[in-house]
Amino acid sequence: MIEAVMLWNEPNNLSHWDFELDTNWEIFADMTKLAARAVASERPGLPRVLGGISPIDPNFILNMRDKGVLDHVDAVAVHGFPLDWNHWQIDEWPRRLAEIQAVTHLPVWISEVGVSTFGAEEVQEFGLRRTFELLRGRAPRIHWYSLLDLPKTWPATTRHRESEGSAYYRHFYMGLVREDGTPKRALPAFVECVPEFGICQWFHFEDPRLEAAVRWLRELGVQRLRTGLSWADMHRPNALAWFDKQMAALEEFEVTLTFCFTPPSRGIREHYTSPPRVIDEFAEFCAAMTRRYAA
Repeated sequence: MIEAVMLWNEPNNLSHWDFELDTNWEIFADMTKLAARAVASERPGLPRVLGGISPIDPNFILNMRDKGVLDHVDAVAVHGFPLDWNHWQIDEWPRRLAEIQAVTHLPVWISEVGVSTFGAEEVQEFGLRRTFELLRGRAPRIHWYSLLDLPKTWPATTRHRESEGSAYYRHFYMGLVREDGTPKRALPAFVECVPEFGICQWFHFEDPRLEAAVRWLRELGVQRLRTGLSWADMHRPNALAWFDKQMAALEEFEVTLTFCFTPPSRGIREHYTSPPRVIDEFAEFCAAMTRRYAA
């Protein structure tokens, strides 16, 4: 079942929203308010969550508050990866979370937290256990990122790719399960964190890993899953057939469904991170997907 809808993903990260084209997030704010109203019109009472921010920045939340966005959502979310990408240490997690809690009355979800095995599997195991110690009971939702490693022949969803150096390659090692389907060292430790921890797992268009992911989620006892539907994918042939297959496979879980990514043909710039030329179109997509999968 769909337990919540999330509007965009990491909007304050240039890899997911081109704020060079929207320097003060004016377009993003207007687009998100329209989308939030569209979701509410289809499913009154369905929680709407502002897309998880990365980096964790209270000034961004204040900006969204001042633009009226927080009046249209029921929660905000943060992402944190202190052992891989953030410039702060893992023990700072409670303070970083408190910084956001201090500037909004809304619940603060942790919609992505994770540790890669880029350097060693022992690092992920330590990071998982320490994250659980630091965060348990501090947020209504905590989604571990992620279940499956990204296949090395696929591109990671980030703006500059290989030019980012080791930061780029860490994207491929975030899973609890290797590309070949074998479990990593941290997997038994994750079982000890369920059900407080859910999973965040993104699926690519016509992702062949879908059935395997469902089997792993069942085996691990996961109840809550965060995933997404890409507005950009909606412009592919057979998009609805794939969306239907994905959502049917995930029906038994409590799903936070993220809507994001602009079809390049609809953007100010031809890129999935671009603000759309017509912001109503994103709202229409959110309404259609809510009507189809959360009604």
